[in-house]
Amino acid sequence: MTRLFACLLVVVLALTACARTEPDLLAFRLPAVDGGTVDGASLRGRPAVLWFWAPWCTICRAEAPEVGRATRYQCEVAVIGVAGRGPVADMRQFVEQTGLRHLPHAVDTDGAVWATFGVTSQPAFAFLDRRGSAEVFTGSLPPDDLSSRMEALAR
Repeated sequence: MTRLFACLLVVVLALTACARTEPDLLAFRLPAVDGGTVDGASLRGRPAVLWFWAPWCTICRAEAPEVGRATRYQCEVAVIGVAGRGPVADMRQFVEQTGLRHLPHAVDTDGAVWATFGVTSQPAFAFLDRRGSAEVFTGSLPPDDLSSRMEALAR
């Protein structure tokens, strides 16, 4: 009887572990740099790239043109900037100076979205597939890598 109970307990624990779901990575609603709102829920069921940046980050500024060019996939893959670690006025200035006004940029003042994705430094990218699973890359991506990842998500 004890052996049967132990086997049942193992099965129940295994099923419980399998039933756990990943946190809803897109359960966020943040103010936008332009004064609007960025709602993560709008990305559900569609591939997306979140670009984590800070207004004082020189690497972010250097990769901004390539992020802007990546919007050529915007019909298939959503691209959203997630700004943090700086005053909103500096974020607005960064967006203006880099010419990225055509992208939505969320203001993650308290770093909650950064933390949800495990981002501790910028720049970083979160590549989300249609199911909402994410692959996070911290650091600057070479232009060819960003393009190939965007193409893969678009398929």
